[in-house]
Amino acid sequence: MNAVVPKSLQEIKAALFQGFESFNHLKHIHARLLRSGLHQNNYLLNQLLKLTLNSFHNPSYAKLLFSQTQHPNIFLWNTVIRGFVTNDCFHQAIGVFNSMREMSCLPNQFTFPFLLKSCARLSDYEQGVKSHSLVVKLGFDYDVFVNTGLVCFYAKCGLLEDAHKVFDDLSDRNVVSWTAIMSAYIELGRFREGVDLFHRSLEMGLVPDSFILVRVLSACGHLGDMGAGEWIHRYMAETGVGRNVFVSTSLVDMYSKCGNMEKARHVFDEMPEKDIVSWSAMIQGYAANGLPKEALDLFYRMQRDNLSPDCYSMVGVLSACGRLGALNVGEWASSLLDRKEFHFNPVLGTALIDMYAKCGQMALAWEAFKEMKVKDRVVWNSVMSGLAMHGHVRSAFACFGQLEKHGINPDRNTFMALLCACTHAGLVNDGRQYFDSMTRLYFLNPEIQHYGCMVDLLGRVGRLEEAHSLIKGMAMEPNAIIWGALLGGCRLHRDTKLAEHVLKQLIELEPWNSGNYVLLSNIYSADHKWDDSEKIRSAMNERKIQKIPAYSWIEVDGKVHEFLVGDKYHPMSDKIHAKLGELNKKLREAGYVPKTEYVLFDIEEEEKEHFVGCHSEKLAVAFGLISTKPNDVIRVIKNLRICGDCHTAIKLISKITGREIIVRDTNRFHCFIDGSCSCRDYW
Repeated sequence: MNAVVPKSLQEIKAALFQGFESFNHLKHIHARLLRSGLHQNNYLLNQLLKLTLNSFHNPSYAKLLFSQTQHPNIFLWNTVIRGFVTNDCFHQAIGVFNSMREMSCLPNQFTFPFLLKSCARLSDYEQGVKSHSLVVKLGFDYDVFVNTGLVCFYAKCGLLEDAHKVFDDLSDRNVVSWTAIMSAYIELGRFREGVDLFHRSLEMGLVPDSFILVRVLSACGHLGDMGAGEWIHRYMAETGVGRNVFVSTSLVDMYSKCGNMEKARHVFDEMPEKDIVSWSAMIQGYAANGLPKEALDLFYRMQRDNLSPDCYSMVGVLSACGRLGALNVGEWASSLLDRKEFHFNPVLGTALIDMYAKCGQMALAWEAFKEMKVKDRVVWNSVMSGLAMHGHVRSAFACFGQLEKHGINPDRNTFMALLCACTHAGLVNDGRQYFDSMTRLYFLNPEIQHYGCMVDLLGRVGRLEEAHSLIKGMAMEPNAIIWGALLGGCRLHRDTKLAEHVLKQLIELEPWNSGNYVLLSNIYSADHKWDDSEKIRSAMNERKIQKIPAYSWIEVDGKVHEFLVGDKYHPMSDKIHAKLGELNKKLREAGYVPKTEYVLFDIEEEEKEHFVGCHSEKLAVAFGLISTKPNDVIRVIKNLRICGDCHTAIKLISKITGREIIVRDTNRFHCFIDGSCSCRDYW
């Protein structure tokens, strides 16, 4: 018998160390241990448990194996605890540790890092503190890996001071401990401290790994601190660290979030290897920075390279389509993913709702919303914003009621949607009610945007003094958005005295913003105060301030066409202007008279009429009329507010041509049908 067992033991050892091709093979070896009487051999059991947990990820079978062990040693306990943590069985790992203590087996320095990881992942503060106490009692508080586990535990529980205290007591700080403390600050939104710690780690001679670089570049992006991001980029170039796709993608993301798409593109183009995450970061960067055409061009290039879109690239594409009003492109792009992905993924679903809403298809946006299986607060906010933008005010209010019935607490974005709805419809009392309820019922302090909505709402209905009083009573200093909203009200109601006061505030805040000067000059022009208007224009010229050009876009057959005022660069320019001439003749026959008070400059009446007749939205509409089928809806997007003359003209064009025309400006949607507009001439 003594001669047989060693032979069997050697065979079993050889089998254990060569690994298995299947889990059944492992079970056969376990059976061999039982037949040979070796099932209590801790060394062999340890190998079997490692394979069960690490290679085949079967914690249930490992638990069964371990439960039959009569005298497990510390190595066996540690293998099981570590294996459970590797398989995300954190409760079981803590349970095994407690069983070990009940059996009077003392843990060692290899036990605590995995135990503390379980406590961190479960935010089990009580168990973690007990473990820390035991660490000190057993004298393992000198061990860098145990202390790194403590840093992570306290950080995950949100106790940064305790985490930093443990970190400061470390005599030997390695990459893991530096990563732990930096990640703790960054995960809790304390990005500046995270970046400062990175600088400090380099001064201490640390050579950062890819993980640290990705995290700290993310922090720079959140801060919008391109200076720190560029410094890290230079450091990487000089030292050669971090040259992989993950770090390069983080650089692209950082530059994008800091608004520098040229540098983001430079990094992207130089990447020897690009994965879908890299493409997505670049596409989202373009979309987020107001470069929708570039986002779509890059997406087309990605398609040519046979790369399938993921969630994030699709969000960027749909955002770009929404900005351009490119409905056909948006629907084509969304068809590249399984529709179920939109139904079960709130991020994708929200992007689809937003795209449809911004392309003037609120009915499709609503259908997409209804089909979603998971509706979180962001999804509800998206559909409410769309309804508000389209003037479906009562529907937006009804959604708010449903949101509460579903037990979802509104946030500040929810109230932005509601206040915008009130603004578009001139519902002052409802606006006041929602604004007051933010603090009174939901304990949400209004932010500057909410005050901006209220000022806009009051200003539009002519309650300028009330709006001015609201600004004076604000808890924070008013910014350009606030004063700009009041200035818009002054323009609408031609209160030049208050407008002058407002403009002084705006010039202090944004001395190079042409819009401030243009709006006041328009007020003077409308009142025929040409001398005052001339002074404003002179001030603009002296400071070399250029007026923001007005653009309009229209999508036809999947291609987006762009127009400027008086544009003659389009290949079909002659036909477009001929169509405009034809329309102008019919408009005059219908009683239309150009509203030349919307023109900035004091020029001859005939020239004024020609100027307003060539506004970018009119050119886009004319192009749409000659380039689409008689029953097609014409959808135009404008980067500025639609002027009163164009609004009146397009209303009549919709009646003359029998076409439905939708124009989205910076404020809202205007749906023109048979001579009337959905905004009821209130925008």
